[in-house]
Amino acid sequence: MKEKISIDEFDGKKFKIRFVEAEEDNRKAVLTHYLHNYHNGVKEHFEEEANEYLKQIVEYKNEEENVDLVQDLALQQLLFEVENVPFPTPENYTFKFIDLFAGIGGFRIALQNVGGKCVYTSEWNADAKITYKANFGEVPFGDITKDYTKNYIPDNFDVLCAGFPCQAFSIAGYRKGFHDTRGTLFFDLEKIIETKRPKVVFLENVKNLVSHDNGNTFKVILEILEQKLGYKVYTKILNSATHANVPQNRERIFIIGFDPIKVPNYKDFSFPKEIPLTKTIHDILEKGKQADNLYYKKDHQYYPELVKTMTSKDTIYQWRRVYVRENKSNVCPTLTANMGAGGHNVPLVLDDYGIRKLTPRECFAFQGYPMDSYILPNVANSKLYMQAGNSVTTTLIERIANQITKVL
Repeated sequence: MKEKISIDEFDGKKFKIRFVEAEEDNRKAVLTHYLHNYHNGVKEHFEEEANEYLKQIVEYKNEEENVDLVQDLALQQLLFEVENVPFPTPENYTFKFIDLFAGIGGFRIALQNVGGKCVYTSEWNADAKITYKANFGEVPFGDITKDYTKNYIPDNFDVLCAGFPCQAFSIAGYRKGFHDTRGTLFFDLEKIIETKRPKVVFLENVKNLVSHDNGNTFKVILEILEQKLGYKVYTKILNSATHANVPQNRERIFIIGFDPIKVPNYKDFSFPKEIPLTKTIHDILEKGKQADNLYYKKDHQYYPELVKTMTSKDTIYQWRRVYVRENKSNVCPTLTANMGAGGHNVPLVLDDYGIRKLTPRECFAFQGYPMDSYILPNVANSKLYMQAGNSVTTTLIERIANQITKVL
């Protein structure tokens, strides 16, 4: 072959002009999902549409660039592209799951590690999609609130995973709950659960979901899952520092629901027990001098306050708008989505070279990502900080997933 093609051919300007787009541009998602499921029956769910896109791109290459490209060879090239990634879809798997509000793949890494195969993923944020594709070779589908996007979800998967958006319930936000459009995304989950009836529902959210609106918001969620949908539900607040051996103080509510007809031994489920925290921040903080733009300069308006308060190299501090707060437990404070935006909830460390922000790589490591293999793509640091703050702690998700697979 004279020239290779790639999934990103769909971004070519000429091809975009030539292609009449559907209600939402899911071409790359359809094709990568088809390729990822090429060796199992799920591929049939995406096959007709994927082959049409593949045919068009082959015709486009021949027409525009006079390349002797045949569809079978193009398919082999694209298969290699989606499989030659840090976290390819496993060949041997014991259950299938879908990854909603997928972010950067925290649920996916965890469930693949315990024998799961992802057959559908959805994420609306464009930068998160870039990170997801770099690591899993798959482009997530878009806005899950659209029926057009929901229609791509295949049947007969076992586990529905969703770290559904938490800003509406977070103490860091205005806590509007269901009055916020992000809060109503739970009702999109309800529709999918009702239609697809997975064996297990695996949800994650901020701790404040439990107390929001005097507990009424959480009550509504549980009533829908238990009384309307008929799932047997377990809930628990777990901390990454106490249950995942990750030195980050991160409390989250986990909601696990079992279909009692499909999983008759659901009573055997229990959340993972607390384990000792043996890792310290020094297992994660990068050694040596970091990029200059991460350090606070002496002429910064808050530098005098920082120097006065930040005296230890054995903890992580947090800038809180106008003052510095020390984490007395010597672990990382809860990473937030807005920590890269400037003035609030910014984790800071004192090293041998000055006072600096955490690097994006450190933030991902504090969420349990395997940084020897996980790829951080070339996007702005502010985007990477947001992705890390919005993510789940993958090692905690994996411990819970292990408990689920025992029941399955």
